[in-house]
Amino acid sequence: MDTRFLDDLNPGDRFTSPGITLTEAEIIDFALRYDPQSFHLDAVAAAESPYGGLIASGFQSLALCFRLFIQSGILAESSMGSPGIDELRWLAPVRPGDTLHTEVDVLEVRPSSTRPDRGIARFKYAAVNQRGETVLSFIVAHLLRRRPAG
Repeated sequence: MDTRFLDDLNPGDRFTSPGITLTEAEIIDFALRYDPQSFHLDAVAAAESPYGGLIASGFQSLALCFRLFIQSGILAESSMGSPGIDELRWLAPVRPGDTLHTEVDVLEVRPSSTRPDRGIARFKYAAVNQRGETVLSFIVAHLLRRRPAG
């Protein structure tokens, strides 16, 4: 996909990523490193939890959702980082064998009033599983370059 600069984006634009399937081993490995709660680490303990089985860390799902969009290359030449994430919601558990893809909607595009080479675009991200269920959502304010002249 071609890189999009701030000037190429309009509210209502939508991008959809390919999917990725999470394995039990990936879920446990992430949990061991970053979120060592029993329902992410131990299938037996997780079966007794409110989730009724092993689930991925919400942070793992968030990182995968973001990665899937970034790997698309849509912002490869324009991204200058982000001042933050808003409205993060974990809506449904992600289980071993689930396949997630990312849907991104452009909410707002605003050129900077003080730095003419850049601006902010607000994107709403949604991670969607193989059943069409949205499992998490969040909004990112992306700092993006404007299209170079010429």
